Amino acid sequence: MPLQPNLTSAAFLIADPARSAMLMSLVDGRARPAGELAFAAGITAQTASSHLAKLLAGGLLTVETEGRHRYYRLAGEHVAAALETLASIGPEQPVRRRPLSGDAQRLLFARCCYDHLAGRLGVAITQALVARGCLVEAGGKQFEVTAEGAAWFARLGLDVASIKPGRHGIARQCLDWTEREHHVAGPLGTRLMTALCERGWLVRSKTSRAVQVTPQGAASFRETLGIDIATVMRANAAEPRPVLQPLIPAPNVSLNA
Repeated sequence: MPLQPNLTSAAFLIADPARSAMLMSLVDGRARPAGELAFAAGITAQTASSHLAKLLAGGLLTVETEGRHRYYRLAGEHVAAALETLASIGPEQPVRRRPLSGDAQRLLFARCCYDHLAGRLGVAITQALVARGCLVEAGGKQFEVTAEGAAWFARLGLDVASIKPGRHGIARQCLDWTEREHHVAGPLGTRLMTALCERGWLVRSKTSRAVQVTPQGAASFRETLGIDIATVMRANAAEPRPVLQPLIPAPNVSLNA
């Protein structure tokens, strides 16, 4: 009898609205306490405790204990990738909905996809790198870094030759579920996100998956990749996109702050 994967148990756990809300709030790769996850899902602490126990038993979460506190995080990048892939399944055109909140628009513009950059900005950066010949699409949903790309990343302080390839090579094409286009993931995507934050181009929110572009970053993206952040933001606000749920309330930040 051929071996078949057990999809039903994971699907059952993810299908519950409260559990999916808690899982999606952890897709930025951070660990969070049960109280914060309960708030994200809109449920009581007691109900959240029951759901978290099921997610732990199902292998979707891990838990870290520090003193009296327990912090939950996704069991790995493979869980985040599965959640993002499931989120991308649906109709190409969203149905008519109420205007998105400021929090939702910030996540649509730029957000963490576990350990790399996603959203409209993540797609724009990837497309600019491809257009400039820094990345080329390869088989198996991979990107290959060209000599021009290695030089560009080196100017950012990133040594491509030192990056250890993962299961899908050095750079993976990750389908952005809101943009329906690919952004760069894998070891290169992780290092790129880190480098952009270290150089002060990007700042991660402390309370959500949102990523903010600094004034320095806006100028640098325009200079190095020809990306006009103001244009990207206007397009982000103008075009309809699927509603992002769940959301953890984020501070009312501005890209001009």
